[in-house]
Amino acid sequence: MGQDSRPRWLTDEEQRVWRGYLRATRLVEDHLDRRLQREADMPHLYYGLLVQLSEAPRRGIRMTDLARNAKITRPRLSHAITRLEKLGWVRRESCHGDRRGQNAVLTEEGREVLEKSAPGHVAAVRAAVFDSLTPEQVGQLGRICQAIEKGLDREGADLPWLR
Repeated sequence: MGQDSRPRWLTDEEQRVWRGYLRATRLVEDHLDRRLQREADMPHLYYGLLVQLSEAPRRGIRMTDLARNAKITRPRLSHAITRLEKLGWVRRESCHGDRRGQNAVLTEEGREVLEKSAPGHVAAVRAAVFDSLTPEQVGQLGRICQAIEKGLDREGADLPWLR
């Protein structure tokens, strides 16, 4: 709040935009989560983890890096990876040169599940976000998201996945 201890209340326009943002992001996340649950029997979070692993060298990522990339706490990631291990989609491996570290690695079965669920997920993303926007709005949304992320995910920030 700075030197002036009074809060900087949102203007009517900022309040309208903020509430619209909250409604839209909750609706998008719910839409994607429900569709993935229905079609692939997994939450959206798990899909995102599988995507990250599929794009990593040798289909594996150090657990701390995976938590940071997914923007989730390490305990929440550990719970998700345990569930994905039980499904046979991911396995844990020791990090080379670091006895305490672990990598999450996408299994062949996990890769197959991801390949089967990707077309439905892409269709859901298109329907939920991009089909409603003009190309100009897509560019604006990208720049807006980048600015928000840059403002929050910075050096020294108190972020749960860094604890």
